[in-house]
Amino acid sequence: MANATDLFGFHAGHQKHLDYKERVNRGGYYTPDEIVEIGRALVKNHIKKDSFILDNACGYGSFLSQWGTCTVIGCDSDAVAVQMAQKYHRHVSFFHRNALQRVDRKTFHIPEDANLVIVGNPPYNDRTSLIRRRIKQAAFEIDDDLRCRDLGMSFLLAYNKLRADIVCVLHPLSYIIKKANFQSIKEFMRNYRLMDGRIVSSACFAEASKTTHFPIIIALYKRHAEGMTYEDIKNFVFKIQGGGTLCLNRYEFIDQYIDKYPKKKKCLGKNPLFFWTMRDINALKRNKTFVKKYSHNAVVIDKNKLNYYIYVDVFKRNLSRIPYYFGNCDVMIQNNLYSRYRGYFLSDALQHHPYLKSHLSQYRLPDANKQKINEYFFALLGECHASTYT
Repeated sequence: MANATDLFGFHAGHQKHLDYKERVNRGGYYTPDEIVEIGRALVKNHIKKDSFILDNACGYGSFLSQWGTCTVIGCDSDAVAVQMAQKYHRHVSFFHRNALQRVDRKTFHIPEDANLVIVGNPPYNDRTSLIRRRIKQAAFEIDDDLRCRDLGMSFLLAYNKLRADIVCVLHPLSYIIKKANFQSIKEFMRNYRLMDGRIVSSACFAEASKTTHFPIIIALYKRHAEGMTYEDIKNFVFKIQGGGTLCLNRYEFIDQYIDKYPKKKKCLGKNPLFFWTMRDINALKRNKTFVKKYSHNAVVIDKNKLNYYIYVDVFKRNLSRIPYYFGNCDVMIQNNLYSRYRGYFLSDALQHHPYLKSHLSQYRLPDANKQKINEYFFALLGECHASTYT
């Protein structure tokens, strides 16, 4: 296939007509060719000769080629993107419209009994996130039954509303591995089963995450009467592009042992200790751990759990060991193993937070020993230990 740069002076994976602010609000980060090819490879065995192929956030049309005799439909709310895609994909029927309003098959001239396959890379933009908050604004009118905190979640709900038989799209891994997010798209998950999932880094997308990279899944879903539960997701073995796998049930997570968020009813007590609110590993990269003053973002530490907050503090200083694909996970822990190394973690924390010493008088602490910390993390992570760590 000739690429779009040769024919029209642009490349489908590198849109140029939107400025940075517009890309943030639209989630307009177009898909590199190598990622498109992975998606095609996942879905190709699920395509029928008479399938209807729909990309309802098509951009320049990266996903609209090589579908044989199928009827192919592209849609985007961006008029310029649609015009560019029409020049290159003359066999495709295009719609310039908001794909999250008045969602039904008739809108796209798709018969009710047709086999429908949805492909693409829908926009994702968490409007509640602090990242780039100052330039985010509402850009889409959305059907009431599709409203979510993130545009990409709304697109997943739209696929369910269209009763797609197969869905092969990119979205942040956090949509399904974070329980609260999973619940937000439960109408989709109760009707679809994840058949395959390839994890790639947001680093593949220019400007999608300039500093902290997060995991994106190229997900293949099939409509299924039993759908999926969150427990199914925890047991699912995700494949990592480049090698390796991720399964949540291989790990314990720190939320079993500490409070991650401030409680509504707080009791400061005598000589209180405070810890910054936690969200996931990527948030831990940006945020503090122990803080000396109370604020609305501070967790009042239950001192019976102090050694676990110390664990998180030491974990933060070892984040270079953690591959990007854990970025939206909670902090991992192997509690039985940690109990054997706990003294070394406490000693490490005291080097950085000497004021904690009065709260650790019940422990006989060994000398700080970086090698022991190394041993713990190599045992915790195994083959997932970041190869770049030195």
